[in-house]
Amino acid sequence: MRARTEYRDLLRERSLRATGPRVAVLEVLERHGRPLTHAEVADALEDSGFDRATLYRNLIDMTEVGLLQRTDYGDHVWRFELASSSAHANDGHAHFICKECGSVACLPAESVAIRASRRTPKAMRRRSVQVELRGLCDACA
Repeated sequence: MRARTEYRDLLRERSLRATGPRVAVLEVLERHGRPLTHAEVADALEDSGFDRATLYRNLIDMTEVGLLQRTDYGDHVWRFELASSSAHANDGHAHFICKECGSVACLPAESVAIRASRRTPKAMRRRSVQVELRGLCDACA
Protein backbone atom coordinates (compact mmCIF):
# COMPACT_ATOMS: atom_id res chain seq x y z
CA MET A 1 0.00 0.00 0.00
CA ARG A 2 1.23 3.48 -0.80
CA ALA A 3 2.27 5.94 1.85
CA ARG A 4 0.08 8.97 2.57
CA THR A 5 2.82 11.21 1.17
CA GLU A 6 2.59 9.41 -2.18
CA TYR A 7 -1.16 10.06 -2.34
CA ARG A 8 -0.63 13.70 -1.45
CA ASP A 9 1.95 14.00 -4.24
CA LEU A 10 -0.43 12.33 -6.74
CA LEU A 11 -3.19 14.77 -5.84
CA ARG A 12 -0.92 17.79 -6.12
CA GLU A 13 0.43 16.58 -9.48
CA ARG A 14 -3.17 16.71 -10.73
CA SER A 15 -3.69 20.22 -9.28
CA LEU A 16 -5.96 19.02 -6.48
CA ARG A 17 -5.52 19.97 -2.84
CA ALA A 18 -4.24 17.03 -0.82
CA THR A 19 -7.00 17.01 1.80
CA GLY A 20 -7.62 14.34 4.43
CA PRO A 21 -10.84 13.07 2.81
CA ARG A 22 -9.17 12.74 -0.62
CA VAL A 23 -6.22 10.81 0.78
CA ALA A 24 -8.59 8.61 2.80
CA VAL A 25 -10.67 7.81 -0.32
CA LEU A 26 -7.54 6.76 -2.23
CA GLU A 27 -6.46 4.56 0.68
CA VAL A 28 -9.87 2.86 0.87
CA LEU A 29 -9.95 2.17 -2.87
CA GLU A 30 -6.46 0.71 -2.81
CA ARG A 31 -7.14 -1.39 0.29
CA HIS A 32 -10.28 -2.94 -1.21
CA GLY A 33 -8.73 -3.51 -4.65
CA ARG A 34 -12.09 -3.56 -6.44
CA PRO A 35 -14.61 -1.02 -7.70
CA LEU A 36 -16.61 0.52 -4.85
CA THR A 37 -19.79 2.55 -4.80
CA HIS A 38 -19.96 5.93 -3.08
CA ALA A 39 -21.93 4.25 -0.27
CA GLU A 40 -19.25 1.58 0.20
CA VAL A 41 -16.53 4.24 0.38
CA ALA A 42 -18.60 6.27 2.86
CA ASP A 43 -19.27 3.16 4.98
CA ALA A 44 -15.55 2.31 5.03
CA LEU A 45 -14.81 5.84 6.25
CA GLU A 46 -17.78 6.10 8.62
CA ASP A 47 -15.62 6.38 11.74
CA SER A 48 -13.54 9.18 10.23
CA GLY A 49 -16.38 11.69 10.43
CA PHE A 50 -16.15 12.77 6.78
CA ASP A 51 -19.35 14.11 5.24
CA ARG A 52 -20.88 11.82 2.57
CA ALA A 53 -21.39 14.74 0.18
CA THR A 54 -17.73 15.73 0.52
CA LEU A 55 -16.66 12.16 -0.22
CA TYR A 56 -18.86 12.09 -3.34
CA ARG A 57 -17.50 15.41 -4.61
CA ASN A 58 -13.97 14.10 -4.05
CA LEU A 59 -14.74 10.91 -6.01
CA ILE A 60 -15.99 13.04 -8.91
CA ASP A 61 -13.05 15.47 -8.73
CA MET A 62 -10.50 12.65 -8.73
CA THR A 63 -12.29 10.96 -11.63
CA GLU A 64 -12.19 14.17 -13.66
CA VAL A 65 -8.40 14.45 -13.26
CA GLY A 66 -7.80 10.77 -14.11
CA LEU A 67 -6.89 9.38 -10.68
CA LEU A 68 -10.04 7.24 -10.61
CA GLN A 69 -12.17 5.38 -13.11
CA ARG A 70 -15.97 5.49 -12.84
CA THR A 71 -18.14 2.74 -14.29
CA ASP A 72 -21.83 1.79 -14.32
CA TYR A 73 -22.33 -1.97 -14.65
CA GLY A 74 -25.93 -1.73 -15.79
CA ASP A 75 -27.51 -1.21 -12.38
CA HIS A 76 -27.38 2.61 -12.55
CA VAL A 77 -24.86 2.77 -9.68
CA TRP A 78 -21.47 4.37 -10.26
CA ARG A 79 -18.49 2.40 -8.97
CA PHE A 80 -15.05 3.93 -8.55
CA GLU A 81 -11.60 2.36 -8.69
CA LEU A 82 -8.03 3.56 -8.84
CA ALA A 83 -6.94 4.27 -12.40
CA SER A 84 -3.24 3.95 -11.64
CA SER A 85 -3.08 0.70 -9.69
CA SER A 86 -1.15 -2.16 -11.21
CA ALA A 87 -4.30 -4.26 -11.55
CA HIS A 88 -5.85 -1.50 -13.63
CA ALA A 89 -2.87 -0.29 -15.61
CA ASN A 90 -4.71 -1.12 -18.82
CA ASP A 91 -8.20 0.21 -19.25
CA GLY A 92 -9.47 -3.11 -20.59
CA HIS A 93 -9.56 -5.43 -17.57
CA ALA A 94 -12.64 -7.57 -17.01
CA HIS A 95 -14.99 -7.56 -14.03
CA PHE A 96 -17.11 -10.29 -12.45
CA ILE A 97 -20.51 -9.11 -11.21
CA CYS A 98 -22.60 -11.24 -8.86
CA LYS A 99 -26.22 -11.41 -10.03
CA GLU A 100 -27.42 -11.98 -6.47
CA CYS A 101 -25.58 -9.51 -4.20
CA GLY A 102 -24.24 -7.11 -6.84
CA SER A 103 -20.62 -7.29 -5.70
CA VAL A 104 -18.00 -6.48 -8.32
CA ALA A 105 -14.56 -8.08 -8.53
CA CYS A 106 -11.69 -7.31 -10.88
CA LEU A 107 -10.50 -10.30 -12.86
CA PRO A 108 -6.84 -10.93 -13.64
CA ALA A 109 -5.81 -9.83 -17.13
CA GLU A 110 -4.98 -13.41 -18.11
CA SER A 111 -8.49 -14.67 -17.27
CA VAL A 112 -10.12 -12.99 -20.29
CA ALA A 113 -8.35 -12.22 -23.54
CA ILE A 114 -9.91 -10.26 -26.38
CA ARG A 115 -8.06 -9.85 -29.62
CA ALA A 116 -9.14 -8.04 -32.73
CA SER A 117 -9.21 -10.13 -35.87
CA ARG A 118 -7.93 -8.95 -39.24
CA ARG A 119 -11.50 -8.15 -40.24
CA THR A 120 -12.07 -5.83 -37.31
CA PRO A 121 -12.22 -2.22 -38.54
CA LYS A 122 -9.27 -0.10 -37.44
CA ALA A 123 -11.50 2.35 -35.58
CA MET A 124 -12.86 -0.48 -33.42
CA ARG A 125 -9.40 -1.86 -32.64
CA ARG A 126 -8.42 1.41 -30.97
CA ARG A 127 -11.50 1.64 -28.76
CA SER A 128 -11.65 0.61 -25.15
CA VAL A 129 -13.49 -2.65 -24.54
CA GLN A 130 -15.31 -3.35 -21.30
CA VAL A 131 -15.87 -7.01 -20.42
CA GLU A 132 -18.33 -8.00 -17.70
CA LEU A 133 -18.93 -11.57 -16.62
CA ARG A 134 -22.04 -12.23 -14.55
CA GLY A 135 -22.87 -15.15 -12.32
CA LEU A 136 -22.96 -16.04 -8.64
CA CYS A 137 -20.04 -15.21 -6.36
CA ASP A 138 -18.76 -17.84 -3.91
CA ALA A 139 -20.74 -16.31 -1.05
CA CYS A 140 -24.04 -16.47 -2.98
CA ALA A 141 -23.52 -19.79 -4.78
